[in-house]
Amino acid sequence: MKRIDAINEIVSKTKATDALLVANIGIPCKELHHVCDMPNNFYMLGSMGLASSIGLGLALSRPDKKVITIDGDGSVLMNMGTLATIASVQPENYLLVIVDNRAYGSTGNQPTATSKNTDLAEVAKGAGNNEVYEVDTSETLRETLSSVDNGIIVVKAEPGNTDAPVIGMSPETIIKRFMDISAL
Repeated sequence: MKRIDAINEIVSKTKATDALLVANIGIPCKELHHVCDMPNNFYMLGSMGLASSIGLGLALSRPDKKVITIDGDGSVLMNMGTLATIASVQPENYLLVIVDNRAYGSTGNQPTATSKNTDLAEVAKGAGNNEVYEVDTSETLRETLSSVDNGIIVVKAEPGNTDAPVIGMSPETIIKRFMDISAL
């Protein structure tokens, strides 16, 4: 499975649950925007490693809304403390989906530690998360998303990027549009 396939499945879950969706920086944001631009998508255009933390903060501040974050293995490796924080607060409305393609995809597909022996599902469990799932096909991701509303899903994906176009909105437009929808 490629990251774009995972994004398509996550978009279906987002639409079905009217969730707020936070996307990791770089090409994952461009791919999400290309697949399905919605006002409830928050595109990270900077701050590598913080999508999971921003999504968690959003879930805690809006317990009435489901929040999904698409993050990458490189970003989670950069901010592994977020896994312990998620475990300590265990919000019922927060789902973190880590697309582990074993590469820093937005900067040239250099290998991450998960290309060797780091297992993010085991790290998440070791941090105290009870609801951790690992999938490696679109079908198993779809099945897992249909039955899971909170916790962490580690999606094993192939390295590589699509040729998604640049997002044509300014950061100010992205944040205003998202705040207008998420503050309701």
